[in-house]
Amino acid sequence: MKSLYITGYRPHELGIFNDKHPGVVIIKTAIENQLRLFLEDGLEWIVISGQQGVETWAAQVVLELKKEYPELKYSIITPFLEQEKNWNEHKQATYMHIISEANFTTSVTKRPYEAPWQFIEKDKFIIDNTDATLLVYDEENEGSPQYVHRLVQKYQEIHENYELFIINAYDLQMVAEDLQRGEDW
Repeated sequence: MKSLYITGYRPHELGIFNDKHPGVVIIKTAIENQLRLFLEDGLEWIVISGQQGVETWAAQVVLELKKEYPELKYSIITPFLEQEKNWNEHKQATYMHIISEANFTTSVTKRPYEAPWQFIEKDKFIIDNTDATLLVYDEENEGSPQYVHRLVQKYQEIHENYELFIINAYDLQMVAEDLQRGEDW
């Protein structure tokens, strides 16, 4: 696998309303653990769409991993232009930072937000241009990742080599327990 799409929940879907929430560390650690395995197998590109939550945290993990794996690259392929326009100042600053560090950025539709179809087209485009998806998703708590999950499953019916990796609630619980054993919270 050379390229990987990472996506998942938005912060509010997980009850996370600031960067200090302990769940952020757990999710970032789970993503890092998976990425380290993929890097050992030749992963070269991470692709995200720059949305808040899992994708932003994944970009932050990638920036840290690039210190150890300078050959690792990431791109941000947004569904539409100015997706951050209505975000608060802190979220915009975080977004601008991850955009500025990306190896490649573009927008699928090349115009501002018009309708939800732009999100679907973005997911289709990224899935079609990557080798696998890493999805932070639990079927017990569907939320927005359910749409990517369905798209990937449909894509896999035609493209048998496309892989789907899921970090679910159980995986996050295991990471939380490992972190708790290794650190004093």
